[in-house]
Amino acid sequence: MSGPAPQRSVHIATFGCQMNAYDSERISGLLASLGYTEVDQPQGADLIVLNTCSVRERAEQKVYSYVGALKRLKEAKPGLLIGVGGCVAQQEGDRLLKHIPHLDFVFGTGALERLPELVAEARKGRRRALTGAAPRELPLAPAPAPRPGLKALVTVMRGCDNFCAYCVVPYVRGREQSRPAAQLLAEAQALAARGVREITLLGQNVNSYRDPEGGLDFAGLLRRLAGVEGLWRLRFTTSHPKDLSPALIETLAGEPKVMEHLHLPAQAGSDPVLRAMGRGYTRGQYLELARRLRAAVPGVALGGDVIVGFPGESEEDFQQSLSLLQEVRYDFLYSFKYSDRPFTRAGRMAGKLAEPVKAERLRRLQARQRGIGLELHRALEGQTAEVLVEGPDKKGRGLVSGRCRAGRMVNFPGGPELVGRLVKVRIEQGRENSLLGRLEPAPGSEAS
Repeated sequence: MSGPAPQRSVHIATFGCQMNAYDSERISGLLASLGYTEVDQPQGADLIVLNTCSVRERAEQKVYSYVGALKRLKEAKPGLLIGVGGCVAQQEGDRLLKHIPHLDFVFGTGALERLPELVAEARKGRRRALTGAAPRELPLAPAPAPRPGLKALVTVMRGCDNFCAYCVVPYVRGREQSRPAAQLLAEAQALAARGVREITLLGQNVNSYRDPEGGLDFAGLLRRLAGVEGLWRLRFTTSHPKDLSPALIETLAGEPKVMEHLHLPAQAGSDPVLRAMGRGYTRGQYLELARRLRAAVPGVALGGDVIVGFPGESEEDFQQSLSLLQEVRYDFLYSFKYSDRPFTRAGRMAGKLAEPVKAERLRRLQARQRGIGLELHRALEGQTAEVLVEGPDKKGRGLVSGRCRAGRMVNFPGGPELVGRLVKVRIEQGRENSLLGRLEPAPGSEAS
């Protein structure tokens, strides 16, 4: 009689966006079916999988540095397998295997479901890269490895049809593909049955979602998912300004389970730069969207993206981006220096700016945003927020933490019995990146 299968462990390192975090959960689920248990540190793993991002140059550089550092670990543990997946894998393909001898396999964004096959071949000593085009139909993602949690990510669509001048996503994630609404509803119901109370819907451009089986748009999908029993909160990211429909604004305003929290990347505040980027809207149109959102959804938290140093960006153009921050007053902002990405139009453009110029502009932009964020948080002092308590404060200060409806992190004194509950918290102090508050007594109880 043969003995039990040997226990194996996997370490999954995730780089980049929430879409990659979701894919890492799928990777964990696929490998669990092969008997792999996930571990936190690479030193204790029999298999290491890097799920990578190439949208920003810095993220790509981190991947190469991480893989390079694993060489010594592989030398000390010859049976260790190392694989690279995600956007860098899709972009580089066989070149990764040629340039990194200690790498065992590579799988692109469209080959994730074939990961078990690649692992089995790698165990036999066969090195292989699978980076073909993404499948035209997205399968229902396998359930992620069982983990306790209040929040979950669900991909509603992949890819992008916009081909912005700076962006590599259409080349590494493919064209837009929406998942059937029936699959998404079933996935949300299964998650709610496992205790998930908040779902974030993901897509490179979620508001261009269209149900391939029934024509349901994204606003309709949100309303359908809001009917799932046991689900308390819905969020979504990312929205493209040119596709933000009146119906979606109405859903944000009228559906209580859809949180007042919207990521709406502008990328620049100057019309000439927006035209060069191929964004499909003007500064004035973007500001009108922000005005309509704030009028329809009082208290909505708006987030954005801004790229500084795009080819040809003048100081006047940059000042327009600074003033956009002041007019919109973002609650959160992701900001980056422009960097050339493979395949993109911007990579071939003239007028590239020097690194010191880009770095100095990024510093000024981030300083401006820090001031705006602090002002917005201090303006909330004395107000009451509904918070989904997620767990103890990470710094171990006798606090618990969670996010309010607008997505801001709130810390307040409390014990573990509050985790998983919706509570009312009075905001006492607005800080740069979070809020500090105090639990309000439940209705009918006496204040201590």
